[in-house]
Amino acid sequence: MHRIYEGLIKEHFANNQQMLFLAGPRQVGKTTISLAAKALTDEFTYLNWDNYDDRRLIVEGPSNIAVKLGLSQLRKKLPIVVFDEIHKYTKWKIFLKGFFDTYKNQVKIIVTGSSKLNIYRRGGDSLMGRYFCYRIHPISVAECLHVVPIEQEINKPTVIDKAQFQALWEFGGFPEPFLKHETRFYQRWKNLRQHQLFREDIRDLSHIQEIAHIEILANILKEQAGQLVNLSSFAKHIQVSVSTIKRWLGTLENFYYCFLIKPWTKNISRSLLKEPKLYLWDWSEITDPGAKAENFVAAHLLKAIHYWTDCGFGNYDLFFIRDKDKREVDFLVTKNQKPWFLVEVKHSKSNSLNENLYRFQEYTKAQHAFQVVFDLEPIEVDCFTKREPIIVPVQTFLSQLV
Repeated sequence: MHRIYEGLIKEHFANNQQMLFLAGPRQVGKTTISLAAKALTDEFTYLNWDNYDDRRLIVEGPSNIAVKLGLSQLRKKLPIVVFDEIHKYTKWKIFLKGFFDTYKNQVKIIVTGSSKLNIYRRGGDSLMGRYFCYRIHPISVAECLHVVPIEQEINKPTVIDKAQFQALWEFGGFPEPFLKHETRFYQRWKNLRQHQLFREDIRDLSHIQEIAHIEILANILKEQAGQLVNLSSFAKHIQVSVSTIKRWLGTLENFYYCFLIKPWTKNISRSLLKEPKLYLWDWSEITDPGAKAENFVAAHLLKAIHYWTDCGFGNYDLFFIRDKDKREVDFLVTKNQKPWFLVEVKHSKSNSLNENLYRFQEYTKAQHAFQVVFDLEPIEVDCFTKREPIIVPVQTFLSQLV
């Protein structure tokens, strides 16, 4: 399956000299996406830090890699080199800075990582201005429908195949289980990915020793999707300190296991000021249908705001709204710090709109307010032409994102 990010690589190197960083969860397809860059050049080199021979070459320094790549030769097209998982190298930032500053006119550079490439900012030289980062997400409804980079935020509505939508819902958006559509493979893949995430990535890169305990926390989070984070409750359950839970939660965020959404407080009287809500990157791990539906939409919205921001359309963010009277709307998307649209998620349809959509649209002045519903048949009608709160099939709404 081709991904929308493949076109971004072509656009990036056609218009920019900076290194291209691909960051995202393990098994989301970063390596496959980077290998698609072979079509852009006659000379392509892939170096993986987990490969001993490649690691030895990287440690030997930029000049040795330049010799291997033959960067002194005149070429019609610049070669491309991929450094996969290089953030595991303790001196990776110094290495990349030196390699880029010396050879930026002779080679194009792709860097991938399965943990956030900016979490190891401990000393060394900054890479600021030397790279653009694209955050890679699981496959979404819109990506099932088109893989050409978009020229504006909102797509035309398109109806997704029912089998594809069901596969997304059941197996998640990570490429292998989604494309297989096979339950036994999915179960084995899920177990292997969890083992690699906790027993390899988190243990080796974060130096956390209590891996069994952080796995317990991760399992608790599967039951907490869409709920306010309660650090004290987590700490009591696992019998560790609140500060330890906070640190572990940050680690799980950094390795793309979960993400937090903060409350929007501007123009909301008696707003809830502190606790964020928590969601998983892989919604397929959630068993409760209502929580899974909310997480499914949350993950799509996060992918959209990351894509729009990374592509330069503006600065986008994702919030929820809840006041102290427990009136709530699930999501608010902002554009350049201004409310853009509200989203309330319902697993089953209702003939009436949530009145909080009217209330909070008035308070925030958001342009649109949607109640997205999972058991309505999709239609090819642009919901973003509507200004008043409206009930929308979830497939229709998500097909218009990324």
